[in-house]
Amino acid sequence: MKIAIGSDHGGYELKQGLVSYLQGRDIEVADVGTNSEDSVDYPEFAEAVALLVVHREADAGIVICGTGIGISISANKIPGIRAALVTSPEMAILAKQHNNANILAMGGRILPLEIAVACAGAWLEASFEGGRHLRRIDKISEIEKKYRE
Repeated sequence: MKIAIGSDHGGYELKQGLVSYLQGRDIEVADVGTNSEDSVDYPEFAEAVALLVVHREADAGIVICGTGIGISISANKIPGIRAALVTSPEMAILAKQHNNANILAMGGRILPLEIAVACAGAWLEASFEGGRHLRRIDKISEIEKKYRE
């Protein structure tokens, strides 16, 4: 499994902890940056992770900014991405089971590392349930098709 991960300066510290966690699980990590706490713009990192996921150069992605809000909004601009902002392992599980989230978004100023690790682990272990949820994912895809430029 290969996970793409990226953050802005507000998520840098949490990203570093998550990279260590993922590598400790023998998961290949594609770290697109940022590489310090110097101020940067989160849309660039959201796009980089999202493109790796939609081009199938990574199996899934994790994005982190200060709150997780801006970076999740940015990632969701890429057709085919379903980035879910989570604050608990329960949300992470449901993001995968019901929404087939292919990117997990978290806030570096919101979550301590132990909760972020629990969220990532729960999301990685969960499986999409399909069924009625697939119908809804298909409707999301139809909305994307209607509004593509």
